[in-house]
Amino acid sequence: MHTRTLLLSPWYVPVKVLRWQDAVKMRYEGTIDVLVEYDDEIASPSVTWKMPAVIRLRRMPRAQQRGLRFSRANVYQRDGYRCQYCGHKFPLNALSYDHVVPRAAGGTTSWTNIVTACKACNSRKANHSCDDAGMWPLTTPRVPRSLPMQTPVIDPRTAPEEWLGFVRDLA
Repeated sequence: MHTRTLLLSPWYVPVKVLRWQDAVKMRYEGTIDVLVEYDDEIASPSVTWKMPAVIRLRRMPRAQQRGLRFSRANVYQRDGYRCQYCGHKFPLNALSYDHVVPRAAGGTTSWTNIVTACKACNSRKANHSCDDAGMWPLTTPRVPRSLPMQTPVIDPRTAPEEWLGFVRDLA
Protein backbone atom coordinates (compact mmCIF):
# COMPACT_ATOMS: atom_id res chain seq x y z
CA MET A 1 0.00 0.00 0.00
CA HIS A 2 1.29 3.47 -0.90
CA THR A 3 1.54 5.87 2.04
CA ARG A 4 2.72 9.12 0.44
CA THR A 5 0.98 11.69 -1.72
CA LEU A 6 2.67 14.49 -3.68
CA LEU A 7 1.04 17.90 -3.16
CA LEU A 8 1.38 20.46 -5.96
CA SER A 9 0.65 24.18 -5.95
CA PRO A 10 -2.10 25.50 -8.26
CA TRP A 11 0.76 26.07 -10.76
CA TYR A 12 1.83 22.38 -10.64
CA VAL A 13 4.98 23.04 -8.59
CA PRO A 14 5.71 20.41 -5.90
CA VAL A 15 4.98 21.86 -2.43
CA LYS A 16 5.39 18.89 -0.08
CA VAL A 17 4.89 15.20 0.45
CA LEU A 18 1.85 14.34 2.57
CA ARG A 19 0.56 11.28 4.37
CA TRP A 20 -2.22 9.72 2.30
CA GLN A 21 -4.66 10.35 5.19
CA ASP A 22 -4.08 14.13 4.90
CA ALA A 23 -4.65 13.96 1.14
CA VAL A 24 -7.95 12.12 1.62
CA LYS A 25 -9.06 14.74 4.18
CA MET A 26 -8.22 17.54 1.73
CA ARG A 27 -10.16 15.74 -1.03
CA TYR A 28 -13.16 15.40 1.26
CA GLU A 29 -12.93 19.12 2.14
CA GLY A 30 -12.79 20.01 -1.56
CA THR A 31 -9.53 22.00 -1.38
CA ILE A 32 -7.61 19.87 -3.92
CA ASP A 33 -7.98 18.16 -7.26
CA VAL A 34 -6.71 14.59 -7.61
CA LEU A 35 -4.45 14.39 -10.68
CA VAL A 36 -3.09 10.83 -10.39
CA GLU A 37 -4.26 7.88 -8.31
CA TYR A 38 -2.61 4.68 -7.10
CA ASP A 39 -4.37 1.34 -7.76
CA ASP A 40 -4.97 0.89 -4.00
CA GLU A 41 -8.49 1.69 -2.80
CA ILE A 42 -9.78 3.34 0.37
CA ALA A 43 -13.28 2.36 1.40
CA SER A 44 -15.81 3.57 3.95
CA PRO A 45 -19.44 2.49 4.29
CA SER A 46 -20.55 5.33 1.98
CA VAL A 47 -17.70 5.82 -0.52
CA THR A 48 -14.79 4.04 -2.21
CA TRP A 49 -11.93 6.09 -3.61
CA LYS A 50 -8.61 5.22 -5.16
CA MET A 51 -5.63 6.32 -3.07
CA PRO A 52 -4.42 9.77 -4.25
CA ALA A 53 -0.87 9.75 -5.64
CA VAL A 54 -0.58 13.36 -6.88
CA ILE A 55 -2.90 16.18 -5.84
CA ARG A 56 -3.06 19.89 -6.69
CA LEU A 57 -4.25 22.70 -4.45
CA ARG A 58 -7.16 24.59 -5.99
CA ARG A 59 -5.80 27.80 -4.47
CA MET A 60 -2.90 28.73 -2.24
CA PRO A 61 -3.86 29.39 1.39
CA ARG A 62 -3.90 33.07 2.29
CA ALA A 63 -0.96 34.26 4.35
CA GLN A 64 -1.94 34.29 7.97
CA GLN A 65 -2.67 37.70 9.44
CA ARG A 66 0.02 37.24 12.08
CA GLY A 67 2.73 36.91 9.44
CA LEU A 68 5.23 34.15 8.84
CA ARG A 69 5.57 31.45 11.46
CA PHE A 70 8.82 31.63 13.41
CA SER A 71 10.72 28.37 13.04
CA ARG A 72 14.29 27.17 12.75
CA ALA A 73 13.78 26.28 9.07
CA ASN A 74 12.33 29.72 8.30
CA VAL A 75 15.24 31.47 10.05
CA TYR A 76 17.72 29.44 7.96
CA GLN A 77 15.79 30.32 4.82
CA ARG A 78 15.59 34.03 5.75
CA ASP A 79 19.38 34.07 6.21
CA GLY A 80 20.03 32.11 3.00
CA TYR A 81 21.59 29.16 4.89
CA ARG A 82 24.54 31.48 5.59
CA CYS A 83 26.26 31.84 8.97
CA GLN A 84 25.64 35.42 10.05
CA TYR A 85 29.02 35.55 11.81
CA CYS A 86 31.54 34.09 9.34
CA GLY A 87 29.43 34.60 6.19
CA HIS A 88 29.86 31.08 4.78
CA LYS A 89 27.01 28.98 3.39
CA PHE A 90 26.50 25.59 5.02
CA PRO A 91 24.34 22.50 4.55
CA LEU A 92 21.41 22.20 6.92
CA ASN A 93 23.12 19.68 9.21
CA ALA A 94 26.02 22.09 9.87
CA LEU A 95 23.76 24.96 11.00
CA SER A 96 22.23 26.03 14.28
CA TYR A 97 20.70 29.27 15.39
CA ASP A 98 22.08 31.80 17.82
CA HIS A 99 20.47 34.26 20.20
CA VAL A 100 22.12 37.62 19.40
CA VAL A 101 21.27 38.78 22.94
CA PRO A 102 21.74 35.60 25.01
CA ARG A 103 18.71 34.21 26.84
CA ALA A 104 20.63 34.55 30.10
CA ALA A 105 20.74 38.31 29.44
CA GLY A 106 17.02 38.50 28.68
CA GLY A 107 17.15 37.75 24.95
CA THR A 108 14.05 36.25 23.40
CA THR A 109 13.62 33.45 20.89
CA SER A 110 12.12 35.63 18.16
CA TRP A 111 12.72 36.79 14.60
CA THR A 112 14.54 39.92 15.81
CA ASN A 113 16.97 38.12 18.14
CA ILE A 114 17.82 34.89 16.28
CA VAL A 115 20.33 34.49 13.46
CA THR A 116 21.66 31.49 11.56
CA ALA A 117 25.09 30.38 12.78
CA CYS A 118 27.42 27.58 11.84
CA LYS A 119 28.17 25.26 14.73
CA ALA A 120 31.76 26.53 15.05
CA CYS A 121 30.73 30.19 15.33
CA ASN A 122 27.84 29.38 17.64
CA SER A 123 30.20 27.48 19.92
CA ARG A 124 32.77 30.31 19.84
CA LYS A 125 30.17 32.99 20.67
CA ALA A 126 28.63 30.70 23.30
CA ASN A 127 26.59 32.55 25.92
CA HIS A 128 28.29 35.91 25.39
CA SER A 129 26.97 39.20 24.10
CA CYS A 130 28.19 40.31 20.67
CA ASP A 131 30.47 42.90 22.34
CA ASP A 132 32.00 40.38 24.76
CA ALA A 133 32.55 37.79 22.03
CA GLY A 134 33.72 40.33 19.44
CA MET A 135 31.23 38.79 16.97
CA TRP A 136 28.37 40.70 15.33
CA PRO A 137 25.81 39.42 12.81
CA LEU A 138 26.42 40.45 9.20
CA THR A 139 22.77 41.49 8.90
CA THR A 140 20.35 42.73 11.53
CA PRO A 141 17.79 40.03 12.33
CA ARG A 142 14.30 41.06 11.20
CA VAL A 143 10.84 39.70 10.65
CA PRO A 144 10.64 38.76 6.95
CA ARG A 145 7.62 39.87 4.94
CA SER A 146 7.77 36.70 2.88
CA LEU A 147 10.01 33.76 2.09
CA PRO A 148 10.43 32.04 -1.27
CA MET A 149 8.50 28.80 -1.64
CA GLN A 150 10.77 25.81 -1.11
CA THR A 151 10.21 22.76 -3.28
CA PRO A 152 10.72 19.41 -1.55
CA VAL A 153 13.80 17.36 -2.40
CA ILE A 154 12.51 14.32 -4.27
CA ASP A 155 14.81 11.78 -5.87
CA PRO A 156 13.18 10.58 -9.12
CA ARG A 157 15.02 7.25 -8.74
CA THR A 158 13.10 6.45 -5.54
CA ALA A 159 9.86 8.38 -6.17
CA PRO A 160 6.70 6.43 -6.97
CA GLU A 161 6.19 5.96 -10.71
CA GLU A 162 2.98 8.02 -10.53
CA TRP A 163 5.00 11.13 -9.50
CA LEU A 164 7.60 11.04 -12.26
CA GLY A 165 5.87 13.44 -14.65
CA PHE A 166 5.86 16.06 -11.87
CA VAL A 167 9.31 15.61 -10.25
CA ARG A 168 11.65 14.63 -13.09
CA ASP A 169 13.22 18.10 -13.38
CA LEU A 170 13.77 18.63 -9.63
CA ALA A 171 16.85 16.44 -9.18
